[in-house]
Amino acid sequence: MHDRAITTEFGFQIDLQSCENLMRDGSKSFFSASRILPSKIRDSAIALYAFCRLLDDMVDDPNAPDNVIEQIEYRLDRIYAQNPVDIPADRALAIVVERFLIPRDILEALVEGFRWDRSGRQYHTIDDLCTYGARVASTVGAMMTLIMGVRDRAVLERACELGLAMQLTNIARDVGEDARNQRLYLPREWLEAENIDPDLWLQNPIFNDGISRVTQRLIEYADQLYERSSDGIAGLPRNCRSAIASASLVYSEISRQIERQGMDSISKRAIVSKQKKIFLILKSLRTTIYSAKSKQVFSKIPAIQFLVDAVEPERDYAHYSGSVEDRLIWVVGLMERVERRKADSYHSLAKQQAA
Repeated sequence: MHDRAITTEFGFQIDLQSCENLMRDGSKSFFSASRILPSKIRDSAIALYAFCRLLDDMVDDPNAPDNVIEQIEYRLDRIYAQNPVDIPADRALAIVVERFLIPRDILEALVEGFRWDRSGRQYHTIDDLCTYGARVASTVGAMMTLIMGVRDRAVLERACELGLAMQLTNIARDVGEDARNQRLYLPREWLEAENIDPDLWLQNPIFNDGISRVTQRLIEYADQLYERSSDGIAGLPRNCRSAIASASLVYSEISRQIERQGMDSISKRAIVSKQKKIFLILKSLRTTIYSAKSKQVFSKIPAIQFLVDAVEPERDYAHYSGSVEDRLIWVVGLMERVERRKADSYHSLAKQQAA
């Protein structure tokens, strides 16, 4: 058993190098934030993101075969059978899903979002758009939370909201690029309220005051989600908080750049400079030292609840291998959860007595 574990870990590290090369070239914001994650969590996060990136590239490829979604589902079958196809990202993800007990329902939801992309699906309302965002982005937030060893429902909800916020930021940034590829993610209802015919606009995607106001609404909605999601950072292991905080800060800064460009994301693409990213990452480090969890009660966002429901809450930290570092993380996490449960019980009892 010990020899098998060593062999598995050696193979994982080899495959991980391929995953890391892929992410270094293609996802600079993620790669910057991931550098401050603990090594084992960072490795698994890179494996997850590399797999998702490969799937995204498959779906976006104009020359992809008609059965590309079926090909992806076959790869998932093999991953969950612990017999992945001979691709580094698949082999690495097979280890990750077993180690971190990632429910297949979450990855299936991601694939469903890709299926919607392939079909050119559009979204009438912001709620419809959130339903899409839950699949292509909140899924990743949920899986990252599991990789960090947290299965608390409230923290999972905040993580899903952060993923959703990031996806809305992507949409606001890529309005022009998407339109030139005959894709529309802005809510049709919002466009029609600005007297913009979505189908006619797609034929000639130009920037105007109406598009500016729709983009602003999307950014404001995303900002609310960033604010909500920040409450979940205190529920993460201390050595993971700054990485997630920095990812949130860097992505929300894209919105600020869009605003500085006069809301024009059709003729321009909002980019966060390397210097600004470094500043935001340094700013995020304070969450490692202090990150208070508020007592605010948040309303539910229906679009993400199925992802939270997919997670079995009591299967905590089954993935850690037994090193001193891992055990310390496990103990700290356990103590934090016990203290939170004690506090919740105390407040509940106090409310009952007051009543």
